[in-house]
Amino acid sequence: MKKNFFYNSLKCVQSAIDAINYWIGRGAAWLSVLLVTVVFANVVMRYLFHTSFVFMQEFEWHVFAALFLLAGGYTLLKDGHVRVDIIYQRLGWRGRAWINLLGVLLFLLPGCYLVMATSFSFVLSSFHMGEGSPDPGGIPLRYLVKSLIPLGFGLLAMQGVSLAISSLLTICGQERTVKRRL
Repeated sequence: MKKNFFYNSLKCVQSAIDAINYWIGRGAAWLSVLLVTVVFANVVMRYLFHTSFVFMQEFEWHVFAALFLLAGGYTLLKDGHVRVDIIYQRLGWRGRAWINLLGVLLFLLPGCYLVMATSFSFVLSSFHMGEGSPDPGGIPLRYLVKSLIPLGFGLLAMQGVSLAISSLLTICGQERTVKRRL
C-alpha cells in the first residue's frame, strides 16, 4: 500500500510539473512568431527606410530573452536539450536513468540554484529602482525582462525534478522509459 501511495504521489508531482512546463512552453512558442515579426520589421526599416528605433532593437532582444528563458523547461520536457550521446545511446533504460538522475542532481539543480540565487538580488534591485533602458527611446520596463531570469531557471529546475522522478522510478523498476511525451 505504501509503495503505491509513494509511486502515485511522485507521479502526481511529476504530472503537475510537466503540465505547467507544457502550457508555458506552448505559450512561449508564440513568442517565436513575434520575434520573427520584430526582426523582419527591423530589417525592413533599416534597409528600406534607412532608419531604426532603439525601442524596436531592445524589444527584439527582450522577446528573445523571454522565449529562451520560458521555453527551457519545456525543452527539457520534450528531451530537446543537447547531450553527448557517445555513452548514453549505448545504455539500457536503467543506465540512461542513472545518467539523467546524476546529471540532474549534480549539474542541473545546482546550476539552476546558482543562477536563481545570484539573480534574485539583481532583479529586486532592478524593481526597486524602476530600471528602464539607459538609451533615449528605449524600453522603460527593463526590470520585467530581468524578472524572467529566476522564473525561467525555476521552471527548468522544476522540470529537472520531474526528470529525476522519472529516472528514479525507472531505476527502481517502476517504469521502463526515460523519455516522456505529452
